[in-house]
Amino acid sequence: MAEPAQRHFRTLFLSDVHLGTRGCQAHLLIDFLRYHEAETIYLVGDIVDGWRLKRNWYWPQEHNDVVQKLLRKGRRGARIIYVPGNHDEFLRSYVGTHFGGVEVHEEFVHETAGGEKYLVIHGDRFDIVVRHARWLALFGDWAYNAALAVNTILNAVRRRLGFSYWSLSAWAKMKVKNAVSFIGAFEDALSNEARQRGLDGVICGHIHHARLEYGTATTYINTGDWVESCTAVVEHQDGRFEIIAWPVMARDDRLTATDPKHTNSGQTRSRAAA
Repeated sequence: MAEPAQRHFRTLFLSDVHLGTRGCQAHLLIDFLRYHEAETIYLVGDIVDGWRLKRNWYWPQEHNDVVQKLLRKGRRGARIIYVPGNHDEFLRSYVGTHFGGVEVHEEFVHETAGGEKYLVIHGDRFDIVVRHARWLALFGDWAYNAALAVNTILNAVRRRLGFSYWSLSAWAKMKVKNAVSFIGAFEDALSNEARQRGLDGVICGHIHHARLEYGTATTYINTGDWVESCTAVVEHQDGRFEIIAWPVMARDDRLTATDPKHTNSGQTRSRAAA
């Protein structure tokens, strides 16, 4: 079966990889990075899960391979900008420094090929639970990881039966009314922040819910994660943004090789088309 085609982009945005946890889909991210190159790579927070590593050290070779693959891209000329999140907040002590060719910034303003400016920020500052009830955030993290453990077992069974990856936690999140309401409030808060700063939009992570939404005043883009949905955001050379869901894209690219009628399901939008 044919391999997916190599793709080259102006910019790549990744967040919420959560290296150091058993729920991290490192093997899928390694596969994704093998076929995707970019001039600039933004790591939009929670790449490493410091919360989990403090309680229980877990760092298999695949997680080390992800780090090495990113650093290798930097050595080959890609600019790598790391914007820490709440799970890798220890890196906020190093804002303004470089390590291994990686720039660490509290936030960043990205300018697209078309001259639009986007605030790149993890987004935890706009999560009231993280800001004002840390104990509740830690409890929620424990419950979330418990759900991911069940999800890991479920997908091991699915693989044996020949089915593709499916996220139990992502499905449950979208079925719970309060979670849907929280996501909407989070999106509004980030969009308002970009608008108040006179920017064209915001690119964030944190809530593990990939989205590309062009509003009348600002654009909201969330990169998703590499625990549940395995998604990334890319900027094409002409400034268009696209959400790539890698389990879906990888499967569809392979199907395309045998069935020319099959097309992939990446979400692509441009402001002109909105």
